[in-house]
Amino acid sequence: MQEKNWLQRLTKSRHDKLIGGVCGGLGEYRPIPSWCWRFIFAFLFLFYGIGLFLYLLLWIFVPKGADTQENSDRGAGSGRN
Repeated sequence: MQEKNWLQRLTKSRHDKLIGGVCGGLGEYRPIPSWCWRFIFAFLFLFYGIGLFLYLLLWIFVPKGADTQENSDRGAGSGRN
């Protein structure tokens, strides 16, 4: 079985999001921070009009990421007093 590349592992962020978590998810899997992705999408929207279209496509087709923080918090408090 082949290992998945970054695009196949891409998920929307549940913690670093302003609208849909797309830029936060891109920031988690690429070496570019999420604020740069937001700037890129805004630039493409303002100057070429395609930024909104790309963002909406990614928002629709990229799956939500696993909420690892919530799962670790649940397990930490149970069973011990």
